[in-house]
Amino acid sequence: MYVSHLECSKCSATYESEQVMQLCSCGGPLLVRYDLKRVGDAFRPEALSSRPPTLWRYRELLPVRKEEHVVSLGEGMTPLLPLKRLGLSVGIPRLLVKDEGLIPTGTFKARGAALAASRAKELGVTMSAMPTNGNAGGAWAAYCARAGIRAVIVMPKGAPAINRKEVAVAGAALYLVDGLISDAGKIIARAVAEYGWFDASTLKEPYRIEGKKTMGLELAEQLGWQVPDVILYPTGGGVGIIGIYKALRELQEIDWIGGEKLPRLVAVQATGCAPIVKAWSEKKGESEFWEGAHTVAFGITVPKALGDFLVLEAVYATNGCGVAVTDDEILRAQQMLAGKEGLFVCPEGAATLAAAVHLAREGWITPEEQVVLLNTGTGLKYPETVSVDAPVLQPGESLPRV
Repeated sequence: MYVSHLECSKCSATYESEQVMQLCSCGGPLLVRYDLKRVGDAFRPEALSSRPPTLWRYRELLPVRKEEHVVSLGEGMTPLLPLKRLGLSVGIPRLLVKDEGLIPTGTFKARGAALAASRAKELGVTMSAMPTNGNAGGAWAAYCARAGIRAVIVMPKGAPAINRKEVAVAGAALYLVDGLISDAGKIIARAVAEYGWFDASTLKEPYRIEGKKTMGLELAEQLGWQVPDVILYPTGGGVGIIGIYKALRELQEIDWIGGEKLPRLVAVQATGCAPIVKAWSEKKGESEFWEGAHTVAFGITVPKALGDFLVLEAVYATNGCGVAVTDDEILRAQQMLAGKEGLFVCPEGAATLAAAVHLAREGWITPEEQVVLLNTGTGLKYPETVSVDAPVLQPGESLPRV
């Protein structure tokens, strides 16, 4: 393993990595740092040709020391698909989607859970707790079951039913709260303080981000160690966009992607909960709590993200932007992706298409640019977003001409 230390994202204080760590003493999230000179000397792209197509192929840039501590369900190397028909119809001919709906547990949350559960196991954690909007809890419960770690999950009672069932079937202790993920987070914080449990909340431990960053590593590899012009990401807690930015910076450091150019990163939110977009539009470094948060894209209903300043840093540093789209636009985009490309994506993923259409109309995205949408999960987890009104035929009745 090439981890050198943990570093606070706010005050830059450093910590030794071989101990259970949560936040810095200043309250800032901790980031894993590597000896990238040693990584660059020991690890070259050619080595990947003989490795299995999972995220663990990038082990030199991951924090697990011993292979026996790896907790895996085969996650990683999701497809990067060209959207030729759809792209032409919306004025973005070089439009692609990285489809995380095919990963274990059906969402990109499996990446973070795989790394965090592996590292927790390696450090001797036996009891953990997490607030969630749904998918992260489902993934965490699954990977904790595989790791032999007990898990307590608190989610809003309005979370999708499938997420509640995922947690329950994996044997985690599930509690529902009559409120938002911010309310679930407060309940978890009290329990962690009282019982000493490991807090697996977003960015309150350093390792979920290391799993999420593998989306950026894979994307670069799939494009032949080139980078696209724009990446659009549905942003709630924001760990995915932070992770992709971290991955690309590390690839620059080891000289796997050339030059200074990075993709313009776009934080996509819904108009019913857009604290980071609002902060970006006001040129602020942090967001404010969003009152009355509500959107059909339940996974990005995060009124105030702990790592909002890191999301904004990534957006500003890459000359990106923030875009908020309506629920109606999200649902239309979901139908467009299915009807033109056969992809039933989650509403959070569909939001990135709606945002790309906005940016293309405004000229911020131009026709010659290569644009990647991140679909963070399968639409099969959100059946309530699609209504079906099919006529019923009687036995022997003929089909009408269509």
